Amino acid sequence: QVQLVESGGGLVQVGESLRLSCAASGSVVSINTMSWYRQAPGKQREWVATITTEGLTNHADSVKGRFTVSGDSAKNTVSLQMNSLKSEDTGVYYCNLNQRDSLGYLRRYWGQGTQVTVSS
Repeated sequence: QVQLVESGGGLVQVGESLRLSCAASGSVVSINTMSWYRQAPGKQREWVATITTEGLTNHADSVKGRFTVSGDSAKNTVSLQMNSLKSEDTGVYYCNLNQRDSLGYLRRYWGQGTQVTVSS
């Protein structure tokens, strides 16, 4: 099994910054991607950003130019630098790791989530 532990959430004002981190441990053998998702109250979970083991990144249009995903493949960690935060960025942020198991199936793992609240 893979365990993901997020940290760095909190309460900030509009326009401020936060940095989220996620550390993977356990049976981490062949990471495919690590990503961040978020879920606002009353809404479905939505994808925020992804980084591959090759360092390729992609961000949702809603955060492009404000958020930056980065990772350290040697340490199995992923971070999300969030700048110019808006009230609509409020939600629980989840770390996700996808990796192939021994049979080649893609397995998805989730962290417990960390709350980000942006107050105006």
